[in-house]
Order: sequence, then structure tokens, then C-alpha cells
Amino acid sequence: MTNPSPAAPAIRSFLFTPANHPRKVEKVFSSGADAIILDLEDACAAVDKAASRAVAVKALSAPRSCLGYVRINALDTEWCFRDLDETIGPWLDGIVAPKIERPEEIVLIDWLISQYERERGLPVGGIDLMPIIETGAGLHALDAIIAAGSRMRRVSFGAGDFTRDMGMKWSADEAELAYARGRLVLASRVGGLQPPIDTVHIDLVDEESFAQSVVTGVKFGFQGKLLIHPKQVEATNAGFMPSAAEITRAQKIIAAFDAAEEAGSASIQVDGYFIDYPIVEKARYVMALAKRG
Repeated sequence: MTNPSPAAPAIRSFLFTPANHPRKVEKVFSSGADAIILDLEDACAAVDKAASRAVAVKALSAPRSCLGYVRINALDTEWCFRDLDETIGPWLDGIVAPKIERPEEIVLIDWLISQYERERGLPVGGIDLMPIIETGAGLHALDAIIAAGSRMRRVSFGAGDFTRDMGMKWSADEAELAYARGRLVLASRVGGLQPPIDTVHIDLVDEESFAQSVVTGVKFGFQGKLLIHPKQVEATNAGFMPSAAEITRAQKIIAAFDAAEEAGSASIQVDGYFIDYPIVEKARYVMALAKRG
């Protein structure tokens, strides 16, 4: 695992479910995902959007063992304001904001959430806000969006709209997403955010390409992945945790380095690999992440 240790436990799996399907909403909280996103946007038909807000609130108000988010509609739609108005309350852990392209947009949504928190006796800043970067304009403005001074803890990537906007072919190996992925991870790190959340994978039949997508997200330095089906949860949670081999190697590196440092040395070899402080810090991150699992 390549990320510096985040300030909060990593969220490996964010599972979308359409808010206009009460049965799916009822079942999704037992999926094993770290966080559930009840979707009022793309997965929710226009005729159902208004009524689905109450469905989301009812579901989030029930006992659950995972985080509960709502994806609102984009700021330039007729539904965004009421999405916030009708879903913000003590039952809500976070808001997912789609198609963010400018820093002013994230600042405005943050401000609106703050007003509802004050009005409803909630801690100001307590509700998370996670934007989805899913257009060329959003990726181009990413540094400014991150620097806007909002409550945002991490960003996420939406390759479906991004590839459509950019005229790209979204292929099984996702090679065309490399620049965007690298940009998201770098900007998040420089901007002091947690590692970002990787894009959904929409092919529910090709399990091999999904598994490779998880591996790619880990390699690039994402902390987790957006998901669209409960069957993707287990592989994602496992993929974004250190493997048994990585844990064993990290333990070996830490033990050998601690012993060497006590003897006055800060650079050693372990199994033929050069080990110094940066490598040990990475090994300690692996162990910290393993304990969170």
C-alpha cells in the first residue's frame, strides 16, 4: 500500500443504491460495504426524485453498522436545493456532490449544509461532503476545488461521465484513465486531503476486469472504490487491505530496522532489498491499515 497514513480510517467501499427502490435500500445496509450512498441522481428516475428523499431519510434513520451518504442532484438542477433540505439531519453521515467543476460550487454546497446544520442543532462541519470529479473541467480545476477551504475530506472519481465528456472509449483495462487517476491522487496529497476514492466499474459480468480495476486503484494510491453492486463489496474490501504477504514483510522490515537503529544504523538490507526510513514508514502504514481491518 503506497499512501501516507490518513488521519481517519480508510473507507474502502462506497456502494451506490437507487433511493427510489425501497426494497434495495432496505437490503443494501447488510452488504458489508463501509459506506452506502443512497442515490437521488443518475440511478433515480426524474419522476421519483422528490419522493425518494423520504425513503432515504427513513433508511438512514434505522440502526446500521456502516456510514450512510446521499448523492444529491447536481447544483444546476431543479432538485439540488430540496435534496439537501429534505435529507440533512442527525441520520446523515455525508453528502456526495456530482459533477463538481468549480471551487465556487463546492463552497456553495458546503455553505448550504452549514446553514441546515445550524438550523437543526447539528455540529457545524459534522456532515461529510465528497465531490465527484467527472468532467474535464472538474479535473482541470481540481487544485482550486481542493484549495477552496470546504469541509471536504476526500474527492472521488467518476469515469463514466468523464470518458463521455472527454470522448474517450472506456476500455476493460482502463489504461485511458491513468492520467486522471494520477492527477486525483497527486492533487489530494498536495492539498492535504485523504487519498481519493476510485471510479465505479460498470461491467458486472467481467469479474476479471473488475478485479484488475481494484488492483489498479490500489497501485495508484486510492483508499477505496465506488461500487454499483453488492457483489463487488467483498473483493473491494479485501483488495484495499494489505495482503498476508504484505503484512508479514512489513513486520519483518520493522523488526529488522528497529534492531539496526538501536545498534546505530539507519540503512540495512532485508531479503536483498535496501531499507531506510521511507521504506520503514511505508511498512508502519501497512501495519496501521491492517489493524483497522
